[in-house]
Amino acid sequence: MSGSVEGAPFTYKFDVSMMCGGCSNAVNKVLKRLEENETQVKSYTVLLDIEKDIHEANVTTDDESPLLYQKILQTIKKTGKAVNSCVEFDKNGNKVRDMPVKDE
Repeated sequence: MSGSVEGAPFTYKFDVSMMCGGCSNAVNKVLKRLEENETQVKSYTVLLDIEKDIHEANVTTDDESPLLYQKILQTIKKTGKAVNSCVEFDKNGNKVRDMPVKDE
């Protein structure tokens, strides 16, 4: 896929509509469960800072497959929080591409 290196880490940065600690806790809970059950998911962080307008979930994986991306996206959406955008970054932190977030 687009010259990617298998096994190299990729990070998906999701902009998620979270407005409070309860929102971020819900996203954190589902991503923790996903990390425990998917060996390709290496780590995740959920960041919420209302004053700085930061509301994101970052998921690092060693698999760039569309199926895994969709699983991560749908896992976050199961919380009822809207996913506004997602950007994929390579292991060096360089933007690879914008990812689709709308259901087709």
